[in-house]
Amino acid sequence: MFGDLMGMMGKLKETQQKVEETKKRLNTVLVDQNSSDNLLQVTLTANREIKSITISDDLLEDKEQLEDYLILTLNKAIAKATEINETELAAITKEGMPNIPGMDMFK
Repeated sequence: MFGDLMGMMGKLKETQQKVEETKKRLNTVLVDQNSSDNLLQVTLTANREIKSITISDDLLEDKEQLEDYLILTLNKAIAKATEINETELAAITKEGMPNIPGMDMFK
């Protein structure tokens, strides 16, 4: 019984280390999102950290339009980055979970 418990604890620790490594790697995965007319481009990491914003001079003339573009484009980029992030982390945690009878009913 204690051997099983120790094995499970070791597997959980290994999974935790893999999660941390994946989070670091996701800092290098870039997500680019352009507005529909390419007047605005944002780049984020898969950990949802903004790396760059490029704004066309045409957008600088209208503050409200620029704000709308930023909101729409950033939200799309964040959604993409979140999907990548969650998919990567879910794969690791699923792989590292111990096989506990009855736990599959919570999926």
